[in-house]
Amino acid sequence: MELWTLTHSHPRNAMTVAQRAEAAGWDGMLVVDSQNLAADSYVALAMAASVTQRLGLGTGVTNCATRLPAVSASAAAAVQDVSNGRMVLGIGRGDSALAHLGRAPARFAQFERYVDVLQRYLRGEAVPFSDLRMDDSVARPVASLDLADHPSDSRIRWIKPDGLKKVPVEVAATGPRVIGMAARLADRVMFTLGAVPERISWGIETARAARRDAGLDPAEVKFGAYVNLVCHPDRATARALVRGGLTTFARFSVMHGSVAGPVSDSDRATMNALHDGYDMRAHTRADSPQAGLLDDDFVDRFAIAGPPDYCIERLRELEALGMERIAISGPTAGADVDAARAAMSLLDAELIPALR
Repeated sequence: MELWTLTHSHPRNAMTVAQRAEAAGWDGMLVVDSQNLAADSYVALAMAASVTQRLGLGTGVTNCATRLPAVSASAAAAVQDVSNGRMVLGIGRGDSALAHLGRAPARFAQFERYVDVLQRYLRGEAVPFSDLRMDDSVARPVASLDLADHPSDSRIRWIKPDGLKKVPVEVAATGPRVIGMAARLADRVMFTLGAVPERISWGIETARAARRDAGLDPAEVKFGAYVNLVCHPDRATARALVRGGLTTFARFSVMHGSVAGPVSDSDRATMNALHDGYDMRAHTRADSPQAGLLDDDFVDRFAIAGPPDYCIERLRELEALGMERIAISGPTAGADVDAARAAMSLLDAELIPALR
C-alpha cells in the first residue's frame, strides 16, 4: 500500500515538503488546487519535481470547472515530462475552488464529460469540437472566421501516444454516481468516505457493480482513499489536530443535503449538523465553528487519530479491504503548531517505516 501526503500548493513550500517526504520514505505528495486559497498547483508540482527523484506527484484534487480539459491535460503532461513519469492527476467536482467563484460543485454530467475528454487528451487522441461544449457566449466557432484552413478537431499535439507515459487520472469519489463513473472512466477510484471499513466496503461494491453493469471487468478497477490521520501519543491532542481537516472530508458525504453511504443514526445527525453549520470562510481550519460539531466518537470512526501502533492497525484494516493508495491529510491551519510538527515528525519516524 502506497502512502501519499497532502499539502498546499505554495511552490516553495511544496519543494520543502517534497524533499522531506522523499527522504522519509513517502510514496508521493499531492497538492490542493484551489486558486483563491493557494498558488498554482502545477507550478508547485513542477518545482517539487525539480528537487526530487523518486517521489510521486499529483493534484489532490483539481476540478472540472476552473480549467478546460485541454489545459488540465497539457499541464499534467508537462509535469509528467519534467518529473520523468511521476505525475498523477487527481480530480473532483470542486469545492472551495468553486465556492470562491460563487459556485457550487460542478454538475455530475459536466464532471463525467470532463473526465472522458480529459482521458482522451492524455492518451494523445483527437477530441471532436462538439465534445468540448464551449458556449458561443464565450467564443464563436473558429469556422466563423472564414480562415483558409483551421483545425478540424482538438488534440494536444505535443502529447504522442507512443511517447510520454500517460498520466493516470484518479477521481475523488463519495456518492454512488461519482463512484460508478470513476470506476468506468478513471484509472483509480479515490474514496472520500472516511476511514470506516463498512463505508469503504460499500464504495468498493458500488464501483464493481458499476463496472459489471457497463460490461467491464470488476476486478480491474484500482482503489485508494483520502484519510484524515494524525499520529500523536496523546489521543485528545491527535483528535484536536485532525478535526479541522475532517470537517471538510466528512462534509463531502452530505454536501448536497442527503448522506452518502451507510452511516449510523448518530453519525447521520452529526453530518446533517455539519451540512447546516459549515462556514466556508473557515474551510479546513482546526479552530473553525464546524470543528466543534464533531464529537470524539465521530472523529474516532471517520479519522485515524492516536499513537503510532493504533494508526498502523487502522491503516492495515484499510489495506486488507483493497486500498492500494492512501492519501493522508494531517493537521490543518488553526491547530497547535508545535503539536502539529511533532505529529508530522512521528509519522515520518515511526509510521512510514512500519508500513514499508
